[in-house]
Amino acid sequence: MSKARSLRGAAARLSGRQAEVWAALWLMLKGYRILGFRLRTPQGEIDLLAQRGAVLAVVEVKRRASLAQALEAVSFEQRERLRRAGRSLAARRRGLQGAAVRLDLIALAPGKLPRHSRDAWNGA
Repeated sequence: MSKARSLRGAAARLSGRQAEVWAALWLMLKGYRILGFRLRTPQGEIDLLAQRGAVLAVVEVKRRASLAQALEAVSFEQRERLRRAGRSLAARRRGLQGAAVRLDLIALAPGKLPRHSRDAWNGA
């Protein structure tokens, strides 16, 4: 791997982590409790797991130029994996059984406040 490619990869990972921290702060300001960051599951990695009331939000964080680009950046297959991962975690964790699992998106764009889309893909 070239040094330039390695540096780009490191910069992308750092940018992604920073976006996840901003997204978590944004959710906490909205009354969510953050239950986990970058959770690895057999189904895939969950960027953020958050809870507010009886809702367990599996949150995908995307930094893109627009909300539309962020929505398009998550494939149908990835959304299905994330939903399965959220349901699996809810079933295994005490206090989360029976929680409504929802797939949310936090989109971050340069110079704009984070945009939280609840149930971003409406079950699609």
